[in-house]
Amino acid sequence: MPELPEVETTRRGIEPHLAGRRITTVTVREPRLRWPVPGDLPARLTGHTIRAISRRAKYLLADIGDGTLIIHLGMSGSLRLVDPATPLRPHDHVEIRLDSGRCLRLHDPRRFGAVLWTRDDPSTHALLARLGPEPLSDAFNEAYLHRSTRRRRVAIKQHLMNSHVVVGVGNIYASEALFLAGIRPGRAAGRLTRAECARLVQTIRQVLTEAIEQGGTTLRDFVREDGSHGYFGQHLRVYGRTGQACLTCETPVKQLIQGNRSSYYCPACQR
Repeated sequence: MPELPEVETTRRGIEPHLAGRRITTVTVREPRLRWPVPGDLPARLTGHTIRAISRRAKYLLADIGDGTLIIHLGMSGSLRLVDPATPLRPHDHVEIRLDSGRCLRLHDPRRFGAVLWTRDDPSTHALLARLGPEPLSDAFNEAYLHRSTRRRRVAIKQHLMNSHVVVGVGNIYASEALFLAGIRPGRAAGRLTRAECARLVQTIRQVLTEAIEQGGTTLRDFVREDGSHGYFGQHLRVYGRTGQACLTCETPVKQLIQGNRSSYYCPACQR
């Protein structure tokens, strides 16, 4: 599933080509995504100019002036900018043509993505209203994380993956950040000290920033807006390295199943 760094990479890739461009036509070839594509979407978008492309959590937000287009890539979605003459592929569900002569296509084989519309402030939309702070924002800090963990028995890794606590810290990035912070993924969130919370905020920011700069994690279904794969996977420190030597102390990396997801940690470096 594309995570925050992959979505931010996509945003940065498409924004220069979309901002300031007028939408000439919109074609919805398959409206049955995770939530139905609004039937009047072509009429709402055609003729309008895209002002900016922003991101909230894993949602891309296209400011159209009198409303906002909300796009989610789901489990396997991707956005590509192509020439309109480029042959359609199976699962190219939505196409937005621009006055530049290019078009943006949403490709989503599993149809877990979404293309929605709101005329209200997007932050009040039902899908975004209860989300936690952005991990790279000032709102996500030592005091906030420490406060959110008090009296919580849930494992710290699962706490970090709760989008109501903080957005965008997915399975891979949580494992990597906890390793750098020296904290085991199974530790009860409420047992973390304030100093550990401060360290964890720092490593979460470090890992996500690195991933954004390097294009995201290499996952089978994720491609960037130009069709090339991300490559942060080449720099993973513990994720997927069960039995291999820890890069810091050479102790074999262990695997732990938490909530049906695999966690990876060094039993010597993480406490």
